[in-house]
Amino acid sequence: MKAIIPEKKLRVGVIGATGMVGQRFISLLENHPWFDVVTLAASPRSAGKRYEDAVGDRWKMPTPMPEAVKDMIVYDASEVEKVAATCDFVFSAVDLKKDEIRAIEEAYAKTETPVVSNNSAHRWTPDVPMVVPELNPQHYEVIEFQKKRLGTKRGFITCKPNCSIQSYTPMLHALKEFEPTVVVATTYQAISGAGKTFKDWPEMIDNVIPYIGGEEEKSEQEPLRIWGHIENGEIVKASSPIITTQCIRVPVSDGHTAAVFVNFKKKPTKEQILEAWKNFKGLPQELGLPSAPKQFITYFEEDNRPQCKLDREIEGGMGVCAGRLREDAVYDWKFVGLSHNTKRGAAGGAILSAELLVAKGYITAK
Repeated sequence: MKAIIPEKKLRVGVIGATGMVGQRFISLLENHPWFDVVTLAASPRSAGKRYEDAVGDRWKMPTPMPEAVKDMIVYDASEVEKVAATCDFVFSAVDLKKDEIRAIEEAYAKTETPVVSNNSAHRWTPDVPMVVPELNPQHYEVIEFQKKRLGTKRGFITCKPNCSIQSYTPMLHALKEFEPTVVVATTYQAISGAGKTFKDWPEMIDNVIPYIGGEEEKSEQEPLRIWGHIENGEIVKASSPIITTQCIRVPVSDGHTAAVFVNFKKKPTKEQILEAWKNFKGLPQELGLPSAPKQFITYFEEDNRPQCKLDREIEGGMGVCAGRLREDAVYDWKFVGLSHNTKRGAAGGAILSAELLVAKGYITAK
């Protein structure tokens, strides 16, 4: 397949632009070769303000706010027609109740504006693809069925999965030929996954919280949806492997780590596993998309890697890392995984999805 490259930059809107993920979208989209942020929208309390004033002292990115957005006047995200008229598609990072998110994202889609969502609200809507671009781009085919339901020609919704699963699902996906049967994963999740920094969550300093609401169900079920198939216009989740998880909040700013144990139907050798990880490529790599990591999975031989501080920014935060691959006394193999939760796991993953949707002709200029 040859990528469709836009002749001129597509006009992008970010709804939920003042929150942490919205800020990450804005910082990652600065100088993007295909996308130009033209519209920022947020809650009614931010509407009508300059973006810099609406954010105030809540800018949470390590890099400065891009000059190009500081003077943009923030729209009210609930004024759907008004926002949609200004852009070719939107990234959604709105912070609302799930039913409200579902409703507002469908409203945007019905204005013939594609929605690339960072939210969880539509992850289990049967005709909404939940995609990691390297793993299951074929699920975009369900968009045609979704458009029929919505009554649209170009408007649709697609979403990305939970940030926690990116730290182990790509490694398991690369080993699918060996048929994983049982997966046990414990995730150690950064505070930015809750939209926080140490400044506004001092309780997390020198602390570990052994519970993140709803996270374990997502971590166990969402990989199965990624490995599912399309049947009668809906995505049907896979029935295996069996996955059980524990999700723990740890005092780390960015980067989700996973300790993973796995059994296989056809147990691979260590050499086969490392070869599979090294050589794994997806459609984004084949097409050379702007945000695609050249090496998707990087393996570290050192016993003390991967580490959040050293390795979360690998491939600009868009690669994933593995290390400590060993045979286990109970399971076939165990390893440690790491991914950047707000880049690969959130805004960056959504931007890569949008690039692939453009390359495949789903997103075009209005």
